[in-house]
Amino acid sequence: MRINWKKILIITLDSALAIYLMFAFTAFNKPDEKTKLCTKVNINIQDEATNGFIDTHEIKNRLRKGNIYPLKMPLDDVDSRKIEETLKSSPFVKTAECYKTQDGQVCITLTQRMPVVRIKSDRGDDYYLDDNDCIMPNSHYTSDLIIATGHITKWFATNYISPLSKTLMENDLWKNQIEQINVMPDLGIELVPRVGNHIVYIGQLPYCKYKKLKNKIISDFVNKKMNRLEKFYKYGLSQAGWNKYSYINLEFDNQIICKKVFKEKKDDKSIESALAVSDNIGGIPVKSQEVSKTKSITRKR
Repeated sequence: MRINWKKILIITLDSALAIYLMFAFTAFNKPDEKTKLCTKVNINIQDEATNGFIDTHEIKNRLRKGNIYPLKMPLDDVDSRKIEETLKSSPFVKTAECYKTQDGQVCITLTQRMPVVRIKSDRGDDYYLDDNDCIMPNSHYTSDLIIATGHITKWFATNYISPLSKTLMENDLWKNQIEQINVMPDLGIELVPRVGNHIVYIGQLPYCKYKKLKNKIISDFVNKKMNRLEKFYKYGLSQAGWNKYSYINLEFDNQIICKKVFKEKKDDKSIESALAVSDNIGGIPVKSQEVSKTKSITRKR
């Protein structure tokens, strides 16, 4: 068989020319990062309006402090990986992504850790818990979150206050109504509402050593208590008045114990009538007690 060397040579030269043109085209169209400068830095903080823990100004300061803020830097000197690692070191940053564009821009996208409750214990601790039950340090930024006070250790906060707070925050009614959780020395839980001059006691949270099961047990426990409270609000307090009682005890499943602030004979019949409506419609037996005008905890912000 005779080999056509001329044809093989032509094919080889054509292939080499194609490869050369491809590399030449890529090289000529690739920006010269050694001389091209960063003209703009785009910083996108997701959930900024919701969380409010970090802002664009703080991100710029953090990068300038590390001498890696990319504006007017040669693109070749912009280390995207280092920018990402620097931002991830912030206790408020969940994820960070940085990349360069051909027109000389550097884009930075961040997601924040989502706080669910602020802890201010009687030990002097002041910190936040995020939606992964992890501790976040205190910040000078303010956020409209439930505040937990009282006898709270960090272990109790991450294992019990966090699932309690998440359950309350998942419900639109309680997210807006409950402003404070107070933990008593025996670990009983008091809730302070925004509307109404009273305190709600739900008892001690159920114990479980398995985290996933524990979160479900606590969620079911809290939802059961709050459903009873919602019925009492709807069928009882709506008629008796929001400021008739100083303390509402939901600890026991078969009754609600209410402590009245004042003894007002003129209102006794209307109050008992309203409670009877609550009992008949909501299925919640109610007992009322008279107490002096005192509050067991102080609202804190």
